[in-house]
Amino acid sequence: MTRFTPPILGRRTLLSVGAGLGAGLALSQLTACAGPTGAAGPGTISLGLNRSLVSLDNKLNQFEAAVTVQRAVRQALTSIDQNLRPQLVLADRFELDEASGSWTVRLRDDVHYSDDTPVTVEDVATALRYYGEVNGSFIVGLFPEMPTVEPVDDRTFRLHTQRPVAVLDYLMANIHITPAAANEPVELSSGVGSGPYVVTRANGGTGEYELARNDRYWGPAPSLRNVRVRFVPEESSRVVGLRSGEIDVIDSISPDSADQLDGMRGVRIQRSPGTRINQLFFNFRKPRGHPLADPAVREALTYAIDGRALIDNVLTGSAQQAEGVVPVALEGAARTGAFTYDPRQARQRLDALGVRDLAVKIIWETGEFAADTFIMEAVQEMLSDVGVRSTLQQFEPGGDILQWRQGRRGDWDVLGNGFGNPTGLALTSLQGMYAGTPEREETRDTYQGFVYPEVAGLISDATAEADRDARNLLLTDVQQRIWDLWPCLWAFVPDAVLAHRTRMTDPALKPINSYDLASVALEG
Repeated sequence: MTRFTPPILGRRTLLSVGAGLGAGLALSQLTACAGPTGAAGPGTISLGLNRSLVSLDNKLNQFEAAVTVQRAVRQALTSIDQNLRPQLVLADRFELDEASGSWTVRLRDDVHYSDDTPVTVEDVATALRYYGEVNGSFIVGLFPEMPTVEPVDDRTFRLHTQRPVAVLDYLMANIHITPAAANEPVELSSGVGSGPYVVTRANGGTGEYELARNDRYWGPAPSLRNVRVRFVPEESSRVVGLRSGEIDVIDSISPDSADQLDGMRGVRIQRSPGTRINQLFFNFRKPRGHPLADPAVREALTYAIDGRALIDNVLTGSAQQAEGVVPVALEGAARTGAFTYDPRQARQRLDALGVRDLAVKIIWETGEFAADTFIMEAVQEMLSDVGVRSTLQQFEPGGDILQWRQGRRGDWDVLGNGFGNPTGLALTSLQGMYAGTPEREETRDTYQGFVYPEVAGLISDATAEADRDARNLLLTDVQQRIWDLWPCLWAFVPDAVLAHRTRMTDPALKPINSYDLASVALEG
């Protein structure tokens, strides 16, 4: 489902009331909207997610809060810790042979699924194969190529790639392992996992799940007996639920809601520097001769956007304007430039390029980032100030925006999109967004049609470089080249923000905006 959003407020009006307007709307809805009902019982917590959890399988998922739940049921060979370093989970050995570029991996001897069957080498091989066969997979885009498995013995295997992948121990944290016989090249709606919880009730249509403690878990038993998961799309309703105690945790909340909840009795706010970049990304599938196919036109348009006003007045300081093509907190990230607000220069550059009466369509999915509608309406007014007409098309969760993004359904010019980073490495984001090839574009598996072979080649060279310092030098070069192509109208990096009831211990919120459910307990 989509809806077209007309301009509602002028830019100056919007930015003067800024977040206060959002706060007023939320407060008015606290009584007008019915919140979720039914407080969690003893030994149970309830999570209120802002995005629908369609599946407990992550083959197509890119939303961090969903991964928190998914990893409580299915696990990977490794995980990324609080310091953005890989830690062993299902494996007790994960070593690179620099001479061959292959990795030797050994499964722990005690890992098994909730039905007591062992995790096997074949399960890993099947998982890798099926992730690679899913069209439109966010996870596959993080890999320069999917590794193949060579069994060595019952527990040991080698991971092979045509070119070395020096960060495979990071990447494999995203491949969740399922019994081979129950796996398929689709998002699974059922099945067992090796994690600390099992699914007792699931409804992918409504995004509601109930998890129970896995009494056969091979690791330390989790403290919580049960976890309830709800999809609560309206932020005001999630705030209502948290304040009333009907929900224990809400994530990805707007600055307005965080300010409302901060200091409230029985509620605690957690913040962490984020590794996700939110972008207004240009459509790189435009034909030759189209104004947006010209980097100079794309650069000219960036001068129309008053990013500082958006950060200060809409996002109320809870984000930073991007200073590069990936968040600077990532290992290997480089500061490559800055977005500058100068509407006069925008008009002059567009006139010099012969671009007049330009019209653009901006699309995004509801909830893609905090205050999304306010930001899009402000951007629409800013573009109007430099003579650019724009229309906004907003997609509801569960709609067909993926088909639009892939160029299979309708045309668009700018996409509001967030790109999460699940590894803490700049290389991962660069691979996922900017390493597109003509072959991947044939199946529409590139990032909005971004295909520059020389850029992809440099990213591939960096991926194969085992020496960290040498790799980061290569990454600095390629990031500058990407910035000079002006892929974004504007971009910003939000903080990771989570609110929870104080009856539970603090979730150890990671910079990748997820946490380990098994480490959460109830106070007292």
